[in-house]
Amino acid sequence: MKVAARSAVPPFAVMEILAAANERRARGEDVLVLCAGEPGTGAAEVVRHRAAELLAAGDLGYTEATGIPALRAALAHLYADRYGVTVNPAHVAVTTGSSGAFVLAFLAAFDVGDRVALTRPGYPAYATILRTLGIEVVDLPCGPEQRYQPTVAQLDALLRGGGRLDGLMLASPANPTGTMVEPDELTALARWCADHGVRLVSDEIYHGLTYASAPPTATAAAFREAGAVVVSSFSKFWGMTGWRLGWLVLPDDLVEPVSALAGNVALCPPAVAQHAALVALSPEGMAAADASVADYARSRDLLMAALPDLGWSPVAPADGAFYLYGDVSRFGLDSVTYCARLLEEAGVALTPGTDFDPAEGHRWVRLSFAAAPEVVEAAVHRIVAWQATLPTSA
Repeated sequence: MKVAARSAVPPFAVMEILAAANERRARGEDVLVLCAGEPGTGAAEVVRHRAAELLAAGDLGYTEATGIPALRAALAHLYADRYGVTVNPAHVAVTTGSSGAFVLAFLAAFDVGDRVALTRPGYPAYATILRTLGIEVVDLPCGPEQRYQPTVAQLDALLRGGGRLDGLMLASPANPTGTMVEPDELTALARWCADHGVRLVSDEIYHGLTYASAPPTATAAAFREAGAVVVSSFSKFWGMTGWRLGWLVLPDDLVEPVSALAGNVALCPPAVAQHAALVALSPEGMAAADASVADYARSRDLLMAALPDLGWSPVAPADGAFYLYGDVSRFGLDSVTYCARLLEEAGVALTPGTDFDPAEGHRWVRLSFAAAPEVVEAAVHRIVAWQATLPTSA
């Protein structure tokens, strides 16, 4: 029997590193895992307690395809409270994680043969999902000169080169770099997309995870009337990764298509997670999430202070999310070999940049500082000591 060509997708290197780290842990070895973008604290106690109540009650059947009304209303209120942006709850679609949100958004917004620009480096699942759906990915390399984010000048140059564009994928804060788009830059990009008939899809799953150096956080939900789509999630800020709950903020023309697709693709998002998420959005849940961000900030401060000793250069500005993305090529190893040897010889798991940049990722690694500060500090000591055993080019 044949296997569909669309299933031939590249594996996630981070998952292979994580599997190797877990195997070593199972053998009793001391491994510090800083490869996965997973908050170390998990969901808040009030959220877990609410889930236990729901499970004990046992009444957890199907919900509305795009989420229970109470949660959609609470998410709409979040946009008013956090950004001063008015969102109609009818334009919020709760999804099975942000991954489910991307699938629904791409299915609803783009046809086979459409062209969507993706920044490089960037989250690899964007390209994988788009290509699986028959959508052409347009490479948009973004280096230090653009602060690893797209610019209007780049988009103008792309069109001058004769390329058609149907969509632009934006992430702020971004994975793997942690860089952010300034509010005026977001406005300029959204206006450019509206003027050129390009659908803007904004990945905002790391909103709430920003630090002292970061610019103000802006949302593309402010440009919903211009056709922009927002993707977000409970996984990162609220630490609810395994709960598989995300959402979309949709423009008028995508509300009905997404609703119809959602009912056919997944029937509904996880019921327990939806009801528990209402507590995550409560004052107690928000306070717990903010406390976790304070821990990430301490870990980030440790890393920033250790940059001279680490010797990674350049390093992307880690304004948001919980990643440090740095160039390790001076140590004479490609990033896959660097990460494999670091795990084998020093017991620290990082992610090679090849996951995020097929062209230049062999030079870069991503460190997730979502773990406890003491774990991050111990990992830095191990990395610095291990790198001291390697020859360098500088």
